[in-house]
Amino acid sequence: MKIDNQEIKIESNDIFTYRRIRRAIGYLGLILPILLIGFSFIPFFKTQLQPSISHYYFTNLREIFTGTLSAVGLFLICYKGKSNASFWKNDSLLTNIAGIMAIGVALLPMNPDDFAIKIYTLFPYPEKFLGWLHYGFAAILFLIMALLAINVFTIGQKDETRDPKSILNENNIYRFCGYSILIFVIMVPISESLKLFSYSTLVFEALALFAFGIAWLIKGRALGDEGAIGRKLYQENNPVDTEKVFEE
Repeated sequence: MKIDNQEIKIESNDIFTYRRIRRAIGYLGLILPILLIGFSFIPFFKTQLQPSISHYYFTNLREIFTGTLSAVGLFLICYKGKSNASFWKNDSLLTNIAGIMAIGVALLPMNPDDFAIKIYTLFPYPEKFLGWLHYGFAAILFLIMALLAINVFTIGQKDETRDPKSILNENNIYRFCGYSILIFVIMVPISESLKLFSYSTLVFEALALFAFGIAWLIKGRALGDEGAIGRKLYQENNPVDTEKVFEE
């Protein structure tokens, strides 16, 4: 079957658009904890290091917290992945839910330590249930982050038979990142109850966001896909694989 050159060009552009969106999501996931924690050590911002990522809502760095999360949410909602009969592998549905959860986390802050302070939010009422919604949205968001890495990102190589596979094969990285997210999220309540170390919640949340960001960057081929990188990570040399892009 003859394929028109214009069709190939359009398809190629679509591929690179998807990869740019993936990279944008990945970079935002990585940069959020770096900016919040880094700026906490700069006197100009008059913000102390906080116990958790969510605590930054009540600081001078609130706009970075809410803006970055809202951007991640919008990118996830706009990202149209491949549908799947299984809910747990439905890329399009899971990213939509994750996007809504990210925006929910940004708009509904956690319960403040002092309800007497003014809460500038979409719902300016000192109701504890609103804070619990924040925690629920965050939990679902992290869960879907892990599901995407473990169940969805690995679909592209599900039928891959070429051997040998490098330990740096993309599927190994996705699974490592996905299970790391689950472990870090589980460690948050454990570390708080056992009081393992100071700022444990902040550390584990930051690590979960790093794992999330790395998975999306690898999926977006931020390191490229030619030469040694293409062979080790993606088992290919061709920088544009039009057959697999929507399964990736």
